[in-house]
Amino acid sequence: MSWSVILQKLLEGMAVSVEIFTLTLLLSLPLGLFVALGRMSSNSILRYFIKIYISIMRGTPLMLQLMVVYYGPFYLFGISLAKGYRFTAVIIGFVLNYAAYFAEIYRGGIESIPQGQYEAAAVLGFTKSQTFTRIILPQVIKRILPPISNEVITLVKDTALVQVLGISELFRVAKNESSRIFSTTPIFIAGLFYLTMNWVVTKVFHFTEIKLNYYK
Repeated sequence: MSWSVILQKLLEGMAVSVEIFTLTLLLSLPLGLFVALGRMSSNSILRYFIKIYISIMRGTPLMLQLMVVYYGPFYLFGISLAKGYRFTAVIIGFVLNYAAYFAEIYRGGIESIPQGQYEAAAVLGFTKSQTFTRIILPQVIKRILPPISNEVITLVKDTALVQVLGISELFRVAKNESSRIFSTTPIFIAGLFYLTMNWVVTKVFHFTEIKLNYYK
């Protein structure tokens, strides 16, 4: 098999990895904010269940969570799922896992804002929702960018874990091709992709931090 065919397979695997990465970010970032608000809610029952959810997501391996999401419906309820559910299970597992991490980052950022800012906003006639969206949230975003960027970099590398469910993402394809042609070159190419992807992520967050420097 020619290298052009191998590179095509690697590109297809790369596309799957990028799709998982993108969907996870688009869904887990807003979900994490809602989870954080629930974690800070005055409703003790809601806070309790969200604390349990966060503890489970942060305290167990992502690979195990992916297996539970995919195999759980069958072994627990006897539900036979469609073949296409495999990719859906990956997205559900990743989103639930990363939303928990993002939620704690959001919570730390929100709680770092001085209470006086809330009081000043109330004096100026802002509602609670206006205070949060116009005053608090922009400052929170500035403060949480470094830890968020760390999680996003981890997400790039974690996409390799989906091979546990048989998804042909980049690393699985590279490993299979490496074994087939008895060469480490495909794995080296995969490593370059992860390195490049994380370089792009780092640059994007650095640029965003510079743009938000007026929040000091």
